[in-house]
Amino acid sequence: MTRIKIFSIIFTAILFTSCSKDDYKIGSDIDPFVRFNFLVKSDNTPLEYPAVNGSLVPQNTYENKSVKTLKVPVALTARSLKESVTVHFSAETTGISDSFSVNPVNELSFQGNKLTDTIYVSFDKRWAASQNITLKLETVSNPDIHIGNLNTEYTNDTFKIDLGAISTNHTFPVTSYNIKGEIGETIDFRVNYPNGFFPEEIENASIFKFQNGFEYSLTHDDYGDNRTSVNYHLTLLEDLQNDDVRYESKLTLINIPNYTATGNINLTIAKPIKSSRDVKAYPASKFTDPTNAFYLTYGEHWFSNTSGNCAWQTFNALTFPVIVTKDDPNAILYSDRGTTNPNDDIYHDAFKIGFNVASGTNTVNSFGLKRWFSNESNSAAISPGFNITSALEFFPANGNSKTEGTVLVIPQDITIGSSAANTHIIAISGEGTYKEISNGLYEISFELKLTNEELFGGTVSTQYKMYNNKTYPKPAALSIPCPKEVTL
Repeated sequence: MTRIKIFSIIFTAILFTSCSKDDYKIGSDIDPFVRFNFLVKSDNTPLEYPAVNGSLVPQNTYENKSVKTLKVPVALTARSLKESVTVHFSAETTGISDSFSVNPVNELSFQGNKLTDTIYVSFDKRWAASQNITLKLETVSNPDIHIGNLNTEYTNDTFKIDLGAISTNHTFPVTSYNIKGEIGETIDFRVNYPNGFFPEEIENASIFKFQNGFEYSLTHDDYGDNRTSVNYHLTLLEDLQNDDVRYESKLTLINIPNYTATGNINLTIAKPIKSSRDVKAYPASKFTDPTNAFYLTYGEHWFSNTSGNCAWQTFNALTFPVIVTKDDPNAILYSDRGTTNPNDDIYHDAFKIGFNVASGTNTVNSFGLKRWFSNESNSAAISPGFNITSALEFFPANGNSKTEGTVLVIPQDITIGSSAANTHIIAISGEGTYKEISNGLYEISFELKLTNEELFGGTVSTQYKMYNNKTYPKPAALSIPCPKEVTL
């Protein structure tokens, strides 16, 4: 094995007045000890300090398939200490010694009651098959502190990192941006690398396929130390001032050596057709409640049931406003946060709503899409298209009606799949109307179109009705065909 130089971890804490062994004890029968405290969540990703989960057990090995910096916490179990405590550790590898680095070089320092410190293992190049790295706690400056847990079965005084097959991919966190169409206008967007990246592998690679409807330049920031995303800047090189025309350009992530395009692989930059609308009509407010993170809209779509017959099928989805900047032409002030500082004000798009989870990495059932498929993944990493954060746009009658108008399914590409290796890009669009059908009860009635050659052989569509209350009149049956479930 290749021996790597020994580094130091300094644990600084407050000692009691007496320095006897008993003064370190948490209880009358527990002596102080130091050990690795690496916790793994159910999805096999590390729980990073300072997050806590009392139900997880510290691991002594971990298979790492990511090139992101791995954080390995070391915990000192004791009462608060007065003097600093230095713990020396070693790092050994069965592979190439310069393929990784351990930081900081010499020591980590903690103050007061801070009794956890972290070893950062950074990966500088792709590793060889079956390589591993072993970290070992060697010595402690205070002999009264035991190395490892106070048992013989799970001591956690060593921690082995097994370097598995590297899986690196790239994806867009956002699928679309609207522009004003002014020359010099800049749109900032990110390409995410969930498992990290090596700059030398992507800096000269062509990661995009382009479908351009207008002229622009594209640049990106320096890669820096953040190896989980790259910031790009698209700058418009021409004026797009015909309000009766929709201008659109699309960037598509493609597979390159060592990196697979997954999840959202299309980004659409568009200048929509412009119409005169009064933000005071605020139709989006009829279908959202920003004070309730679990606010639902309710819907029905004309779809094949379990017997193979067409029927209205119910669904619901968490529904949210679309947050915009104050200079957006559709912006309406939602909250000044109780301050006189305008920089912390929150603005919503008066004419758009979207569907998303309140938190976490799962998905909601936007447009009841989960009924369209079988074998679908509900993970946002694989099927981000189930969360459509900007989904419907409203156009009030006469530009200012507060009770009715037309509605547009915002054209965009969504990604839905059964696994990371089996995803499909589906173009959605559609249009219809909305109206207050009784006091406070609003109905949206529209057609939704889905386009994908492999899944549908082209474009399929069906009728939808959505409501801002779970109590609504049952739609009358239709005498038209309906889509059937598709296996992914």
